[in-house]
Amino acid sequence: MRKHLFSILFLVAAGAIWWASISSTVRNPYADNDNPVIVTSGYVPYTLLKELAGDSVNVLMLLPPGAEPHAFEPTPGALVMLQHADAFVYVSDELEPWAADLAKSVGQKTRVLALAQSFPKTGDPHVWMDPQQAELMAYELSELLADIAPQHRSVTDKNYSKLADELDQLDKDFQTQLANCQSREVVHIGHLAFGNLAQKYNLQLTALAGTSHNGEHSAKKLAALVKQIKQNNIHTIFTEDTLSPRLAQAVAQETGAQILPLYPIEHISKDDFNNNVTYAELMRRNLESLKRGLQCQA
Repeated sequence: MRKHLFSILFLVAAGAIWWASISSTVRNPYADNDNPVIVTSGYVPYTLLKELAGDSVNVLMLLPPGAEPHAFEPTPGALVMLQHADAFVYVSDELEPWAADLAKSVGQKTRVLALAQSFPKTGDPHVWMDPQQAELMAYELSELLADIAPQHRSVTDKNYSKLADELDQLDKDFQTQLANCQSREVVHIGHLAFGNLAQKYNLQLTALAGTSHNGEHSAKKLAALVKQIKQNNIHTIFTEDTLSPRLAQAVAQETGAQILPLYPIEHISKDDFNNNVTYAELMRRNLESLKRGLQCQA
């Protein structure tokens, strides 16, 4: 913790120097309009906020598309951004310890919201993989928007109602469309990001790594996974869309299994970011991959 604190203090000082060196020549990005500025840690709060706020709030994201979310190192520019923000939103201390440290360096008037900090602990901090939990996060964000931009409350409430209905339907579709499958075994060549999804919809999950991308891919663990796939006659393995495909391809070559993508949503591709792909759209991609890979019947 002390190491993290020293790193943050160093970045604050570096950020101040950086801002002083460019402020006379670079236009302040927050001066374009009078809308509040909300900075998010990663894509889940970012996309939910965009759906709720529309154009009434400037929503910025610290984590670049494709970056590893669990051990992200903030830049001096990120610290300056937080000094000027009306709010900083992240998921939880457990998922993003770097964001928890960063929250100590926000501006005096910057609101800080850890969306899932009070959620029950499940061993997997990727809580949004349960659409009902994502709906709770959306509600917390709508309340934040009501405080920061009360003049847009009617629009925010309308958008929240629409989003809540969409997430309720998403949850029902997962329940019904994954109810009758030839297999319920999800073998994931990636980190443990889908534990809450598996628990919610009665699937059996095996992940090669732990809850972050820094988990060890030991030869012993990989050999055990290949043995499991062969013994259980598993026809499909899953991997994350933004990971290098080489490991999954090696497992597929050894076992004859096909590879299908899953989307953890905490980090996404540049194309999906540029196209403003929503949480629900990415979750529906997950549903289609699971239906296909587990051979589910309508």
